Amino acid sequence: MSCLGNIIWLIFGGFFASLGYVLGGLAMMLTIVGIPFGIQSIKIGVANLAPFGKHVEKSPLADSFLALLFDVIWLILFGWGIALIHLTSGVLLAITIIGIPFAKQHFKLLPIALFPFRYQLVEG
Repeated sequence: MSCLGNIIWLIFGGFFASLGYVLGGLAMMLTIVGIPFGIQSIKIGVANLAPFGKHVEKSPLADSFLALLFDVIWLILFGWGIALIHLTSGVLLAITIIGIPFAKQHFKLLPIALFPFRYQLVEG
């Protein structure tokens, strides 16, 4: 079932969302300061290609000071906007019965969009 969900996800917007994450990450990597943020954005983009069958997990380096600092910077500069897009998309999809599984995927991606250095999407 997760394979079919991922295919439908890609057809109806997941591919373009992932492409946005990757292109945004590449743009952030144009500066040396933006490289860690660009890497996280590209990781989110790759994870966004197939969110069905995966779950959110705490990153191994989540409790470090550097991860906290980067998460705060990410939240202020990028995270709130990305999370707002996932939240809005999830609410709109949840209105219909057919869209509920896709809304759940958007809600699952919210913590990663807000704190990408603290959380990661893993198989499972």
